Amino acid sequence: MLQPLLRTVAAIATIAILCLAALPAHADGLADIYQQTIVPGANTAISNAMEQTRKEQQARRQQAAPGTVAQVPPVPQEPVSQQVGLPQGLTYTADLSMAVPFGNIGSFGRQGWLYGGGDALLAYGFNPTTRLVASMYQLQHWPYGFNSGFAPVYLAGFRNPVGCADLSGAEGCGPGTGRNINVRTKDTFGVFMLEKMVFPLAHLGIPLPLVISPTYVARGGVVGFAPNNNDIVPFSYNPPDGPVTNLAVRTAQFYAVAVTLPFLKSPKMFGTFTVATQWLVHKAGVNGPNGFQTPQVLYLEYTPTKTTTIWAEPQSARDYLPTDPYPEHLIAYFLGVSQRVSKYGFMQLVLNSGGPTNMGPDGVTFIKCLTVQQAVNSTCGLGIGGLKATQLQLQFGVGSPAIFPL
Repeated sequence: MLQPLLRTVAAIATIAILCLAALPAHADGLADIYQQTIVPGANTAISNAMEQTRKEQQARRQQAAPGTVAQVPPVPQEPVSQQVGLPQGLTYTADLSMAVPFGNIGSFGRQGWLYGGGDALLAYGFNPTTRLVASMYQLQHWPYGFNSGFAPVYLAGFRNPVGCADLSGAEGCGPGTGRNINVRTKDTFGVFMLEKMVFPLAHLGIPLPLVISPTYVARGGVVGFAPNNNDIVPFSYNPPDGPVTNLAVRTAQFYAVAVTLPFLKSPKMFGTFTVATQWLVHKAGVNGPNGFQTPQVLYLEYTPTKTTTIWAEPQSARDYLPTDPYPEHLIAYFLGVSQRVSKYGFMQLVLNSGGPTNMGPDGVTFIKCLTVQQAVNSTCGLGIGGLKATQLQLQFGVGSPAIFPL
């Protein structure tokens, strides 16, 4: 009875995720930190521990069954948390990826594939409950809504627009007319994390494993239209204090402490929930308050075979880039399938989608110039809204994909 019910729940969840995938995703990438790094390791430890607990309970039932002779070795008395959990010793992942953008990205954005990217992870498990992880991964995207219409152009000292820019490249209406803005972006994340598995209810006889993950994240990126292959834009408008110049729009550092706990475990299905506390290391650009944020991640997977995993991961994430006056609240969705092709090789296909819930319109909302010369030379600052994006990513790698099992 239970297995048909779980299959039905899995089917409904998969259909819901596929429908929600039509929404454009946020392009800032903090949601990917949880999908790529924080959640997979915690899932591994929890699933291993729960599987060991299931085997021990099954062994006890067989030993206790009347009229039977035990066919299994005695059940160890040592707590399961000391036997199995996080991978021990040195583990690794390395892959190369390519991605293609989807959605309303304008004619200039439809130039084929995005920048190539790569991911790498190196970890060392001291014992089944403690592991250190250092990883690097790259996210490619073309934000949704760029080069697709008119944007007002403002000149410093003037309240009203002095003209408008046609970002679609057609015949235009003022400064910046016909300007195609290359916003192809690649972000690079460095993630350093301690994973610690605990059993807080063990004294009550409840073997519920939790994984606590203190994390440090350093990010940077390149934007196509920025000079010298970096993420610097001339300035961002910051009322009422005036513009902030030479702004690194993709550079930030974060601290986070995540806690992951299970809610589903069966031979072919597995689910966890992660909640975290996250905050900026320091404010930059037009950042305002720097309070604690609470990202949340739901993870559900189905393994039809030993080498194939289908998974879905909706999130309520947070991001806070130098161009943001306050933290962005993101609803992101990830849908993926991973196939192991050899003992050490894998392929993975990932579609991500979603969008911020507390930000303004998509894409470029305005162009702000300090001087007339900036308007003539197309070196004005961009007012950027939601920065949504949708991408399909194909990964080829060695080690383990960035999903359970790691």
